[in-house]
Amino acid sequence: MREILGRRRRRRSRRKQSSARLDAALTCATAWKWPLLPGVGLAASGVRGERGRGCACPDPECAVPGAHPFDPGLLAATTDIRMVRWWWTSRPEAPVVLATGGRAPCALSLPAVAGVRALTALDGMGLRLGPVVATPTRWSVLVAPYTLERLGELLHAQDRVPSSLRFHGEGGYLVLPPSEIGSGQVRWVRPPSSDTEAPWLPDVGTVLDALVEASNSAPDGGSRLAF
Repeated sequence: MREILGRRRRRRSRRKQSSARLDAALTCATAWKWPLLPGVGLAASGVRGERGRGCACPDPECAVPGAHPFDPGLLAATTDIRMVRWWWTSRPEAPVVLATGGRAPCALSLPAVAGVRALTALDGMGLRLGPVVATPTRWSVLVAPYTLERLGELLHAQDRVPSSLRFHGEGGYLVLPPSEIGSGQVRWVRPPSSDTEAPWLPDVGTVLDALVEASNSAPDGGSRLAF
């Protein structure tokens, strides 16, 4: 009996999470005009319908399990309500992926331990922050769209930029809450303040120094991604 009740609770939990992903995708795409597409997601473990931690893509050594586009590709990202609704109705467990750059938000991501330090420093300076996304291993600060030229100028002024600090600009992407990826649940550390208006975003130049300093004091993850 306990096993049957456990299965029922897991099914209800999965239905609730799937509905939350669809609601989040519709808010991002239609209210905020953020272009989205479904992530590849996690491979089934084959044990009582539970999800495994491996990526559903064909690469057995995928560095970012579940946390990247696959089919469709990144260029398919859209704000069209019909497409977004169809994607997450057809694939309710798919991660919500934001195509960054252009007119969409950009982001800077850093190791979780450095993210805590960076937010503490930015709050201490009285700087206003927009949404901040967290996975168990990395935090991402959403910023206003920037060009590669602007980013290059800002980085050139830095003494050292560790490879553990990563930039999600044009041609990039970021997984949004309440997705589940290989490292665990994606959540808001600083949630958007409204579901009806696009979140305010800081300029990249106002947060870069604090993120670089925090990343310099954290273990450098090298070139291998870890979301």
